[in-house]
Amino acid sequence: MWLRRTALGAMVVPLAVLVFRDAPVRLVAPEPVMARPVAPSEALRPAIVSRADWHADETLVKEHATYTGAVNAVFVHHTNHANDYDCADAPTMLREMERDHVSGEGWDDIGYNFVVDRCGTIYEGRAGGVGRSVRGAHAKGFNAHSVGVAALGSFGPGVPVPKALIEGIAKVGAWKLRPGTDPRSTVRMVSTNDESLYQRGEVVHLHAVSGHRDTFQTSCPGDALYDQLPAVRAEMARLRAPHS
Repeated sequence: MWLRRTALGAMVVPLAVLVFRDAPVRLVAPEPVMARPVAPSEALRPAIVSRADWHADETLVKEHATYTGAVNAVFVHHTNHANDYDCADAPTMLREMERDHVSGEGWDDIGYNFVVDRCGTIYEGRAGGVGRSVRGAHAKGFNAHSVGVAALGSFGPGVPVPKALIEGIAKVGAWKLRPGTDPRSTVRMVSTNDESLYQRGEVVHLHAVSGHRDTFQTSCPGDALYDQLPAVRAEMARLRAPHS
């Protein structure tokens, strides 16, 4: 088993000047699951702030969601926002990120399936239903059969990673990863194009919980968060243990 890693680039998501705050968001259970396969147990389903509650601009979405099969891998990212934000401002930041991903990057929607802020709040990212296997735009070559979870912030060397953030990533990852997969294990994936670190059709063995840099030329999710991935995997395994 091996991992190819590079840290030659950095994913940069512009941060708009925050000029107002949203009203406190309401944590709600998402809509009933509409398709299978599902997560290992509904008992693991975390509270998630819906797109409606963070006021996503649905007029920006260019195409209907595309669905893939069971989630074999969780890819962890960071958004490169400054870390001194107030968590009440997270919805504003998400709306700006949605506009940048669609208008700036040319994607159909926000790229990540989920975003977690430094307070541990989980937000629905890409549209299509949190209970379904929505194909994201977060890991070129490996968007299928995976889920992208982005930490709202920037986590370069030496930056403290809040415990609540680690726990939030672990909660959504534990729920979405396919049944029977140990988050501490490696999984077999196949690259779907030549824009990743791997050629199209190349078989790769990756951690079930990987960093973006494991498949793409980037420093994402930052050295500090990347170093915390073992803690994320351990927490995911703990959460899944009674429900496996």
